[in-house]
Amino acid sequence: MNIRTLSALIITTFALAACGGSDGKPPQAAQQQNTGNAATANEKVGLDLTGAGASFPQPIYVQWAQAYQAAAGGRVNYQSIGSSGGVKQIGAKTVDFGASDAPLSAEELEKQGLVQFPTVIGGVVPVVNVEGVQPGQLKLTGEELAEIYLGTIKKWNDPKITALNAGVTLPDAPISTVFRSDGSGTSFIFTTYLSQVSSAWKDKVGAANTVKWPTANSGAAGKGNEGVSTYVKRVKNSIGYVEYAYAKQNSMAHVQMQNQAGQFVQPSQESFAAAADVDWSKVPGFSLVLTNQPSEKAWPLAAATFILMHKKADDATKAKAALSFFDWAYQNGDEAATKLDYVPLPAKVKDLVRNEWKTITDANGAPVF
Repeated sequence: MNIRTLSALIITTFALAACGGSDGKPPQAAQQQNTGNAATANEKVGLDLTGAGASFPQPIYVQWAQAYQAAAGGRVNYQSIGSSGGVKQIGAKTVDFGASDAPLSAEELEKQGLVQFPTVIGGVVPVVNVEGVQPGQLKLTGEELAEIYLGTIKKWNDPKITALNAGVTLPDAPISTVFRSDGSGTSFIFTTYLSQVSSAWKDKVGAANTVKWPTANSGAAGKGNEGVSTYVKRVKNSIGYVEYAYAKQNSMAHVQMQNQAGQFVQPSQESFAAAADVDWSKVPGFSLVLTNQPSEKAWPLAAATFILMHKKADDATKAKAALSFFDWAYQNGDEAATKLDYVPLPAKVKDLVRNEWKTITDANGAPVF
């Protein structure tokens, strides 16, 4: 099946645990399953919370929400609609929290009256569908990845690729690129990295949640991790990019990447953690981009994912409940995050975040949490 035929067939929908939504409407309530162990909460919260945004953290937010309902009685309904949608919805006050993989600057946070904080660290991975290529087998440099998406490397057996992959049989076949159609923090991470390693990409395309893809005429655009992975799985000789936990859960063939130190590394908790070994206390609004870090062990497409809430809460009860959920996740959710190949935040970073929560206040200026 070619990529244009498939484009006419695929319809992708989203929500908590893969239900639907869009960035123009607030999330609909979704029933959570009572799973997970009881936590330290002494009372059942009983409130329904809504959140929307980034697809990158959806797997862990789903698990946290299920366990939290069992532990504390509160339901957290989250829609994976893309980071741009999350920023729009929290700005419009149609959700209790927004989620974005593309951190807002301190200036933008101040302008919109928002507080931003990280939840977990993970990574974006290029994934391929090339016959005979196994997960983690194919090697690419950042420059080659940029050239593929610029359209200057057109075939899998291009000498630049084969030179890095002795012993790997690569076809004399056109490369079909797959990218996100929605405003995506995952795309922000991906294009930020390409801008860091390729001057041609930086000059011609740049970094953003949405860009004008140079290979749009021959490639395919999918909505969310689900849309991209569907195209990559069905279109031979294709390449795309998704969040690592999603790639691993769906048995996709990820690519081994060369980092800034010149080392070829695999995506893993260790390589994500190496990229995140930075001083969060010195960055207003926790606005850190973790791509292309200098550590020899760092995965070059590592990233934190962020929550956005209003500094002045219109509904202090809901704001407190949302912070209670994330505080519960900080205390009880590390094991679930680790099992999904995310890296939990260090304890000292969690303490920095809890201190930041004190700036979220009710109408009288009193902290809600």
